[in-house]
Amino acid sequence: MAAGISDRISAFVEALPLKPGLRVLEIGCGPGVAARDVARRIDGGFILAIDRSEKAIRLARARSADEMARGCLDFRHAAIEDFALNADEALFDIAFAMRVGALDGRHPEANRAALTRIKAALQPHGRLFIDGGDPLKEIDLVRGLPS
Repeated sequence: MAAGISDRISAFVEALPLKPGLRVLEIGCGPGVAARDVARRIDGGFILAIDRSEKAIRLARARSADEMARGCLDFRHAAIEDFALNADEALFDIAFAMRVGALDGRHPEANRAALTRIKAALQPHGRLFIDGGDPLKEIDLVRGLPS
């Protein structure tokens, strides 16, 4: 486990199918702990981490200056239900979320909006992972979306 990372976050990140060069989207990044760990594991890749909390994004940016300066990590203030790629952004290979209310099953409308936005941000065979498994589970975006 890297310094300053909880066992839960460490196990989750370790279970992700990360490899060099991937483009990764983190949903609900909080202070950026997982995002920084992922950035260290995807040499030559890029991670965009989003959160609906402006305070969390400010804190994440302040703690991630080195990774941001290297161009392997960036943060954006956005709720996943409203997220959209900028015109010049490439699609992501993997998305992941830990403890994100819009994806926990308690909010069906937010869940549908979130899954639609995530699918639009991923490559055609992109993958979404959320907590709730051991330590994570994959969401099938083909069958998981409303028609």
